[in-house]
Amino acid sequence: MNALFKWYDSITERLRAGGDWLAPLGIRLLLAHEFWKAGALKFRDPGGNVSGFHARQDFPFPFGSFPDALNFFLVTWFELAAAVALILGLFTRFFAFTLVVITAVAIASVHWPSSWDSLGQLWEGYSVSRVMDDGEFRGNFRIPALFLAMLMPLLFMGGGKLSLDHLLVKLTGRSDAIDDRNGDYLALSLVLLVPGLVFVYLIPLWGVILLLGAIGAAVYHKMSAA
Repeated sequence: MNALFKWYDSITERLRAGGDWLAPLGIRLLLAHEFWKAGALKFRDPGGNVSGFHARQDFPFPFGSFPDALNFFLVTWFELAAAVALILGLFTRFFAFTLVVITAVAIASVHWPSSWDSLGQLWEGYSVSRVMDDGEFRGNFRIPALFLAMLMPLLFMGGGKLSLDHLLVKLTGRSDAIDDRNGDYLALSLVLLVPGLVFVYLIPLWGVILLLGAIGAAVYHKMSAA
């Protein structure tokens, strides 16, 4: 049995090592392709249809208080810049976070059901088509939800070894930072903060609970370190 465990552990060690090179690269390239297409369509804006569609959306706070032209400009250029950055693996965590915000806002304003009475009914919106029931939009948030799930590894784990981020860490003599882990309460706070920022737009109660948990974990970390 010990020999089996050792064999399994030796395989998983090499899979993790290989994954540092390969796994983030595939996610980065797929997301870069999708967001480049989205940004390029907005940039071309054929017939003004795309900007007109955006202007008709009810964006959540604080974006709803911005001028329509500013919102459209920001999302266009952040999508294009993020796509290039993901291909290069440059500032991966920053651009992954910006895309999390863009995607969460898009879900809340475009893809989220107009109303739902239960989690089962909400699940009907996990679709790529516009599901209608009694004349009400039941959502089509499947693809942006998948984008969010793909962005999380890039936000928390980085762009991997095939990235300019990794090269910059090497060049600045911080190679130890690649494998360092600190699983303290501040880490827990960040784990709660990111989904909290997403859910506060979608299911506010869940978002508030997660954000309060993030604040509580950060406060506890500060107090225990004092």
